[in-house]
Amino acid sequence: MVSPKTVLGLCAGVSASIFIGYCIYFDKKRHSDPDFQRKLRERRRAQKEASGSKRCTTVFPDMKDHEAVQRFFLQEIQLGEELLAAGDTDNGVEHLGNAVAVCGQPNDLLQVLQQTLQPQVFHMLIKRLPVIAPRLLKAQPPNEDFFEDDVE
Repeated sequence: MVSPKTVLGLCAGVSASIFIGYCIYFDKKRHSDPDFQRKLRERRRAQKEASGSKRCTTVFPDMKDHEAVQRFFLQEIQLGEELLAAGDTDNGVEHLGNAVAVCGQPNDLLQVLQQTLQPQVFHMLIKRLPVIAPRLLKAQPPNEDFFEDDVE
């Protein structure tokens, strides 16, 4: 006589085998589709363009407004840490770079980040800083006092 546990185990094994065979069949069918590679390349290109356009949308605060700069700094640090924890290294590094760019003491912040970040992530941050600084300068309105003529 066969025990109910044996029958249940056999049914589970057969079901798992059928499911795995089903997955393998449709994976082969999908890969044999002539448009699969083209569609895959298009999807990856679209994702890359979308992530590239997200990077440039950072709105820097007015550097004269100390509270706005402080809020922006804390927001960028938090967002960068969350993205790094989620595995989105590129965007996480981008936000940490924004925080370094507006920080009053960037050398101290970089020392802390060097101790807390993985070495490859920290090197990505260092490489990204020269790209972020010009965007910060471009986002700031020109100093009106500099352009005024003395008419006295």
